[in-house]
Amino acid sequence: MSRTRVLLVGAAGETGGSIANGLLENPVFELYALVRHRSVQKPAIVSLQERGVQIRKCDLKGPEEALANALQGIDIVISCVGPAEQQDQIPLAKAAKKVGVKRFVPCGFITVAPAGGIMWLRDEKETVYNHIKQLHLPYTIVDVGWWYQLSYPRLESGRVDYAMTTANNELVGDGDIPTAITDLRDIGRYMARIILDDRTLNKMVFAYNTVVTQNQIYDILEDISEEKINRNYISEEMVYNRVLAARQSSETYPFDPVKFIPRYLAEYQLSWGLRGDNTPDFAKYLGYLTSKELYPDFQPTDFKDYLQSVIGGTAKGVYTDRIISRAHQRAFPRSESSDSLYTRIFPRTESSDSLYMSR
Repeated sequence: MSRTRVLLVGAAGETGGSIANGLLENPVFELYALVRHRSVQKPAIVSLQERGVQIRKCDLKGPEEALANALQGIDIVISCVGPAEQQDQIPLAKAAKKVGVKRFVPCGFITVAPAGGIMWLRDEKETVYNHIKQLHLPYTIVDVGWWYQLSYPRLESGRVDYAMTTANNELVGDGDIPTAITDLRDIGRYMARIILDDRTLNKMVFAYNTVVTQNQIYDILEDISEEKINRNYISEEMVYNRVLAARQSSETYPFDPVKFIPRYLAEYQLSWGLRGDNTPDFAKYLGYLTSKELYPDFQPTDFKDYLQSVIGGTAKGVYTDRIISRAHQRAFPRSESSDSLYTRIFPRTESSDSLYMSR
């Protein structure tokens, strides 16, 4: 039986790494990674090669002919580029159409939200989706909600600091808005099913594990850890003020990480924290198929089990490669309004950029 050739863009990133793991576990896939020439010898890429991933060398900003050559013989393309590189996928999609790729999965993999002014990051992605449809290129769009790995707060004892990107110590509004969350590690397992499923061709899919409120997350962690966690509720007014300030700051240079990271994080809080966009019901309203409907036999990682691993010291942190330079800190000083929000996700470094790392 012939194997399905999948080319992954951003295989060394967090989402891309999960997808690589999920596909490598299934012998039906023959996995390739698109990598810049200068990045071939980097440790993350060497590690992928040692696990059987084949490398195709090309730059997303290179000539369309070079991209077409890199896609020769590929059945499915999955893209996991960073927030500022969303529109770099357009030449890739053109090349995919030219060589007859059977399915193109653009970089979605975020929370559910409507297009048109709620989230800058969503609208950047929608620009790519619309271009794919103009090309009449077969596609599947996949969103995954918020990650387990970014959902829980810090404990005063410091026991979970090793696995955290930041304190994550804010509850939006009253903390009772439900939101869908997914273990990062399960994304690859979902993708192994989604990309071979005829039902998902030219469709949007919402792959998620469970739905919780922020207060419920705090309750579960307090129960497991036997520690009381201070609940820092931020008002609707504060969220809107952050969104407005971040949008005004980013208008001139929207692709500068100093500008767009505060914006898309503030808009995440607006979307899933206040509006309640990130739910299966709203996803269905927008036209998504859901993983629960498609794969009722799928066994996701239990959220409480994950938190127990965090407390037990065996969980793995995310974005551990991201370091804010001193120059960057000077350019965007910490403040009450930006501290816990802006630093939740570290900006891209040269190493992550060159490997096409993503969220």
